[in-house]
Amino acid sequence: MNFLVQTTQPDLEHEAARTLARLLPRLEARYVKGEKRPAGWADFIRRLHAHFPRLFALYYYLYREKYDFFYHLESLLNTLADSWLARSAELQALDTAREQHPAWFQSNEMVGAVCYADLFANDLAGIHAKIPYFKELGITYLHLMPLFRAPDGENDGGYAVSSYREVHPPLGTMDQLADLARAFRAEGISLVLDLVFNHTSDEHIWAKAALAGDPDSLDIYRIYPDRTIPDQYERTLREIFPDEHPGAFSPLSQWSSPPSPQGGRGRGSEAEPWGEGWVWTTFHRYQWDLNYANPDVFNRMAGEMLFLANVGVEVIRLDAVAFIWKQMGTSCENLPEAHILIQAFNAVARIAAPALLFKSEAIVHPADVARYISPEECQLSYNPLLMALLWESLATRNASLLRLSMSERFQINPACAWVNYVRVHDDIGWTFADEDAIRLGIEGYPHRRFLNEFYMGRFPGSFARGLPFQYNPKTGDARISGTCASLAGLEKALAEETEVEVSLALGRILLIHSIILSIGGIPLLYLGDEIGTLNDYGYRDDPAKAEDSRWVHRPRADWNVYEQRHNAGTLPGRLFQPLSHLIHLRKSTPALAGHDTQILDVGNPHIFAYVRQHESDHVLILASFTEQPQTISWNEFRLQGLTGTLMDLVSGKKLEPGQDLELGPFQFVWLKIG
Repeated sequence: MNFLVQTTQPDLEHEAARTLARLLPRLEARYVKGEKRPAGWADFIRRLHAHFPRLFALYYYLYREKYDFFYHLESLLNTLADSWLARSAELQALDTAREQHPAWFQSNEMVGAVCYADLFANDLAGIHAKIPYFKELGITYLHLMPLFRAPDGENDGGYAVSSYREVHPPLGTMDQLADLARAFRAEGISLVLDLVFNHTSDEHIWAKAALAGDPDSLDIYRIYPDRTIPDQYERTLREIFPDEHPGAFSPLSQWSSPPSPQGGRGRGSEAEPWGEGWVWTTFHRYQWDLNYANPDVFNRMAGEMLFLANVGVEVIRLDAVAFIWKQMGTSCENLPEAHILIQAFNAVARIAAPALLFKSEAIVHPADVARYISPEECQLSYNPLLMALLWESLATRNASLLRLSMSERFQINPACAWVNYVRVHDDIGWTFADEDAIRLGIEGYPHRRFLNEFYMGRFPGSFARGLPFQYNPKTGDARISGTCASLAGLEKALAEETEVEVSLALGRILLIHSIILSIGGIPLLYLGDEIGTLNDYGYRDDPAKAEDSRWVHRPRADWNVYEQRHNAGTLPGRLFQPLSHLIHLRKSTPALAGHDTQILDVGNPHIFAYVRQHESDHVLILASFTEQPQTISWNEFRLQGLTGTLMDLVSGKKLEPGQDLELGPFQFVWLKIG
């Protein structure tokens, strides 16, 4: 007998419609009792009809070969319905408002900040008490660094999560977090949290169940009985934390009761010994990578994400998104399936928590960063290229690479936004594109070596005081740790130099902050930078932190220093007051809304220039990356089509037609056009 084997691809739109038609009655039977429909059920069904075809296509792409595909799909729909019905009326109203105004985050009144709750204010109650300070600074978007339950001691600054549904006990409770989110919303502040998608800690209940030999839990992670498969993978993987462990796998012998692939270990005295088993740990040995080839993992993480959305989180930073899909023979970074996964999570959010936005964190090649940005994937993205090149321009006193890179790589989908920053909790990696640099005669590898030497203070004439992070002796690669103030020269100037160098350091700090506050996107301040916080070398005395130099730029906030911010004669005041002025200018300048940014070449390699435009408002920004005075001739303005009087919003001074512009050391101007 001959059998006809179907090889054509199914009509996914048709299959999605047919699948939903079959599953909806089962969904209704579970949640609708008689004629009484739950509050908001009609909205849920409307969004389900709108977004299920996309979710189905993505889920099918990832899991179509699983024999129990439809079981997992139905389970996911039940998770979505449960989460929607648990969502408060206030958050459902926010969903509706955000659907009606999807560009809300592109307002020029958006100003972000990021901090550790414990280091900035001890705990969640302390953060709540600091709301007046956030309002004073003009913050509308506050990113609290990982605050979920994590192992004591080493936990990668909270990025080793032991429970996504519990706050780390010293910080408070999940009820307090929900109360904080409500208080933030009342004050116009959006709460931002991390969702560590790539891994859990080895103390997570799922990991403990895997160690006990539970077969379903073993498949949540990538666990192998010997080195055969890990060795094959590692032929094409790079090492992320070579200081801690080589490769991407850790031996299970470091845990007391390692499992077997058949679940034998931990099931009683007759269990067979596991031997040298291995678990995938891209980052630290206590961070176990999740196995997204298993649809149960997707469904579980969708549930964790929606739980946080129901707590009141409005933006989720997707940690380490580049690493979430594994495929033999590849680098296991930035694979197409990683994008499919994020798009599927996005579709989940559109159905059950439409107000929720995604922010990608991908410190990779600039072209790869841009691929994560779209309304259907991540609406927001960190801009690591801008950050790295701001520091590169300060070191070289030359903005040419910054100008070239931004002119070709800054534009993204107009419905999305960059999150622009100077410093965050992490190290600085020199993520510029070598193909951009070579066009200017700059070779990438030696230039990165120069930048590392410069910001470690080893290069002659360096003003910086940074530390190396994760130096790789095989490649010579390293990244840089340090606070903004210490990297910009303030630490060295205060310890070794004069008031002249102090003023130059303050000028550098304000210069780069002026750019993130005026270029297209959401500016993000790393709290402490606004008062010039220096490196804190005390981390070396803590065994849990001593091997991680990033703790040098994670000091505890000194509120005695913060109290000096209103005194213009103090160092904190010399930074806080002009920075507050810039934030106020941003909020009162309509041209700084949206994303539209035109990068200009004004014929001076030291000057970074761009025009911001929103509707009929225009502002020209000029920023000098040198301590040497610079002159921009009026003819250059004329060539740019600017012939009228220009008003500098920063200083309040006018530039009349025919008048050249003089810029002092690290000076910047925001020139209103028209």
